[in-house]
Parts: sequence; C-alpha cells; structure tokens
Amino acid sequence: MTNSTASRVLIVGAGSIGMIFGYHLSLANAHVTYLVRPARVERLSRPQTLYCYDDNSLKHFEGYSVISDHAGIAEGKFDYILLTLDGASLQSEDGVKLTKAIGKAVQGTDTKVIQGSMFFDSQRWFKDVSGLRDDQFTSAYFAILAYAPNAVTLPLHGQSDPDLLAQSDLAYSDRMDVGFFIADNTPAIANGFADLYNASGVSKAAVVPAAGFAMYANAIFALFGGCELLDWPKFSDIDPSDDVWQLAVAAMKEIQALSIHGEAGRQAADATTEAGVLEEQRAIEKKMWPLDLQAFNRFHHGGKVNTQDRAILSASLAAGRAENKEMPALRELLGRLER
Repeated sequence: MTNSTASRVLIVGAGSIGMIFGYHLSLANAHVTYLVRPARVERLSRPQTLYCYDDNSLKHFEGYSVISDHAGIAEGKFDYILLTLDGASLQSEDGVKLTKAIGKAVQGTDTKVIQGSMFFDSQRWFKDVSGLRDDQFTSAYFAILAYAPNAVTLPLHGQSDPDLLAQSDLAYSDRMDVGFFIADNTPAIANGFADLYNASGVSKAAVVPAAGFAMYANAIFALFGGCELLDWPKFSDIDPSDDVWQLAVAAMKEIQALSIHGEAGRQAADATTEAGVLEEQRAIEKKMWPLDLQAFNRFHHGGKVNTQDRAILSASLAAGRAENKEMPALRELLGRLER
C-alpha cells in the first residue's frame, strides 16, 4: 500500500469487527491505521489470520499501522475515522475522552467520521460530546458477524474446517447481501465511504435512510432480549405464538413507534408482526449458514455486548415514558431479563 493517493482510514478499535473491516478496506487499497490501547499494540505487531466461513478459507491481513495515543489522530491526517467500539465502551469515561479527542482533531480538517457504536440516540450524543458539525460525521451499522475463536467455541456445521479455524485469530461470516449500512444524514460522507468500501470487491456497503436506520438499530435489541429469555433457540424452532416471542415483538413495536423514529417508525410498528419478524430472522439464519447464528448471538448479545443491549432497551423505555407512553411490553421484557 504505497499509493500516495489511497484513502487513509483510522479504525478506532481492533476487535473482531474492526479487524475484518480493516481487511476489507485494505483490499480497496486504503491505508489502514488502528487506534488501540497500549496493551493491544504487541498483538497487532504481526499479520492477522482470518477464517472466513463463507468460502472455508484463511485470509491474511498485514500492512496496517497501529497507534496508541490520541495525539496520533491529528498527526495522521486521515480521510476517514471509523469507530467500531460497542456502545457501552464509547459512552464510558475513556470513551468520552476519546470522542472529545476525535472532535478536537477533526475540527477544521476534511476528515470525515463514521460512528458505528450502537446506543440510543447516538447521533445526538456523538455530536454533543465531540462538538462536530452535522456535516462532519454519520452513523453506521455492522452486519458482518465476527468473533475470536479463542473466546468462544461455536458449533461447526457443513464444510467448516476446525483445523483452519484453530489457526485463525478471528473468524467471520459476510453472507448478507450488505455487510455495512451507513445512514444518509450526511450523504457526502455516506456515499464516499460506501464507494471506498465497495471497491474491496468482496463485501458491500449500502447507504440507507437515517430515520429507518435509527429505528432498526434500537428496536432489534428487544428481539435479542426475547431470544435470551428463550435461551437462544434456533429461529427455525421458535413458535410465533410463543408468549415470550410475542412479548419481544410487542416491545419492538413500542420502540419503533417512539417519536424519535418519526412517521417511518409508526408505519413500521403498524406493519410488524410476530410471524413477519420470525420469517425475516429465519431467512438471515439460513443465509448465515454454516455459521450458527443463534450460537453467535448467545455469545455476542448474551454476553460480550450485553451491557450495551440492556442500556439501549432501558433508554428506549425512558424515552417512551417521557412521551407519556406506558411501554408495557418493553417494561415487562426488561423486568424478566433483570430477574
């Protein structure tokens, strides 16, 4: 990667998602740099081996740079900054310091920020904490499933190769038609980054309406809450008339109908049904095969980012109460999860 005209991308966080997206951006000839904690620098000093479920093969990712100090954000003069931290981490004390450092470094430059951390009303929060203008950043949602095999052992299906998986630092599946959704509230940033990412030729980004993006990003966590109460069964085994499933979908509808999601949210709430949501999830489960979707969700949403998920549901409940809405399904769902 010696082309001086190549886009320079700083990825904040070198977890599973950050590494997979960095790999794809490197295939698009971007210069990729990671901002990580000092303790993570040594692990990234060697090439990373990635196992892809989609073609049962190993990918090798090298040639990236690593920084571990906020001062490097401004010194790197990046075209894009992509945040891949989970919502709880970004809203922590360290995350607030990081967000302020990004805002300070980016102001007065042409650097564009894509905020991929998930939490309620993240657009407003990021603007307030970073101090950036609306036209300097946008939000994104990662649809690729990725994890570290040394952190969890998932069931193997089909042609998945346990020997190759054992050799990898990270494993992932990118079987959805789109692996990366970018909100269109800042079209120049969304379209520019989508074009860059799509140049990888192996994964796809799509620009989507901001209103629908926020609604989906908030409501989907009620679904994960219901799956947790059901002990993460395969979607193909869930009965749409099950009372827990009905409770989860009812909570989704209450979140969709919040005022923050506008008319698009109200229309979605009217159209959402237990059978329809289940059919959609079964289609995703089938498409992700041979990666076991619910085994992944149990590890990821049932554990790794569970604090983030709970916070989104709690914030959604608070937003509903501020609108004088009872939110009975969401209140009951949260109560059962807390018990």
